[in-house]
Amino acid sequence: MTRENLKNDTLLLVTAAIWGFAFVAQRVGMDHIGPFWYNGIRFAIGSLSLLPVIRLVKPPPVEPAAKKPGKGAVWAYGAAAGAMLFLGASLQQVGIVRTTAGNAGFITTFYVVLVPFLGIFLGRRTEGKDWVGAVLAIVGLYFLSITDRFTLASGDVLVFASAFFWAGHVLVIGAFSGKVDPVKLSAVQFATCSALSLAVGAIAEPISFRAAAAAAVPILYGGVMSVGVAYTLQVVAQRRAHPSHAAILLSLEGVFAALGGVLLLGETMTPRGLGGCALVLAGTLVSQGIVRFRKTPLMNA
Repeated sequence: MTRENLKNDTLLLVTAAIWGFAFVAQRVGMDHIGPFWYNGIRFAIGSLSLLPVIRLVKPPPVEPAAKKPGKGAVWAYGAAAGAMLFLGASLQQVGIVRTTAGNAGFITTFYVVLVPFLGIFLGRRTEGKDWVGAVLAIVGLYFLSITDRFTLASGDVLVFASAFFWAGHVLVIGAFSGKVDPVKLSAVQFATCSALSLAVGAIAEPISFRAAAAAAVPILYGGVMSVGVAYTLQVVAQRRAHPSHAAILLSLEGVFAALGGVLLLGETMTPRGLGGCALVLAGTLVSQGIVRFRKTPLMNA
């Protein structure tokens, strides 16, 4: 491994760690402030934190086959992506109050498995590895979320529902990111998500300066570190990082979420839950084509 590869892989590992520990920040923030106010403030900070990146990072060239977008394209695309982001983040944030940071981290990664299946509606082909990955992840979710008494935490259900919107968000970003500056697109989508969250929070949740101040550390972590710093590290690292390395390292987000829950929140996970986490992670890697199975007469994919 060259020094450049080691540098990029390290940056991606740090990115996964920041995102994973963000689940802990989200969990702690709910002790002081409502989920919509939390998301509204942190995404506003995240959007603002990208402004220096817009000035410092040279945007990649627009797709050759794409038509030159109009002046308002980045605002229109960002608003559409921000609306999808709002739905995913809201369900996740409300759900994380009723489950553990570890569960939330691994259940959220299920969106990686969902992306190719939602892509069917866009005319995309679903491959055999996607089906294998989906089965592994679904079995893992069963062991992770459903107890031996066949009970299911309401928080896990909400976080699972959010995975569908995260997957939809990935498809929306994939459709738009090659047409406009991706950093500007992200700044607009974060601002849109913030505006929608604050609007709902103003109607549905009480707020006070004291409550916001008490949640300042998790809010700042979620806004500055999870959005601003981690996003920038990802952009820098993935310029030259090998795609398979990037996907493996970023998928460790769920592992860091579980680790953060254990170290900082005193959460525990049963052997059954750990097995479920392993299966969800395996399903994610298989669906990305990173882990492959040798073909047999029974496997034609």
